[in-house]
Amino acid sequence: MAYGGFKDFLIEIFAWWRGNTWGTRLWVATQGVFVGSDEFGNRYYRSKTPNGPHGMERRMVLFNVGYADPTSIPPGWYGWMHYRTNEVPAAYTPREWEQPHQPNYTGTVLAYRPDGSLLNKGERPRVTGDYDAWSPE
Repeated sequence: MAYGGFKDFLIEIFAWWRGNTWGTRLWVATQGVFVGSDEFGNRYYRSKTPNGPHGMERRMVLFNVGYADPTSIPPGWYGWMHYRTNEVPAAYTPREWEQPHQPNYTGTVLAYRPDGSLLNKGERPRVTGDYDAWSPE
């Protein structure tokens, strides 16, 4: 196994936020029952027997994006994952006015940075209208 391969192997074991760990794969292989998938390719599983909190089934998602991105769970599956409904969502057809999904870019280079913020050049726009800033005079 090459150095990069061994490093990737260790990351896969210990870095749960980067994707599906061995523990997750083992649970899905031994305890999981495939329930369905969404339009992003995420796959959803439930436990074979109720063993979660209060005797409820455990629910799990295997993300398709390569890292754990909870913003890529559509609303119907979000409700199922959080026990708000026990019905597996049907295939979802977005309405014509709905925007396509965009990931949450907070904390990344692609995050929104308005003019005048510490991480963006430019000056904050002047306040207009009848607003007067308070001054401790």
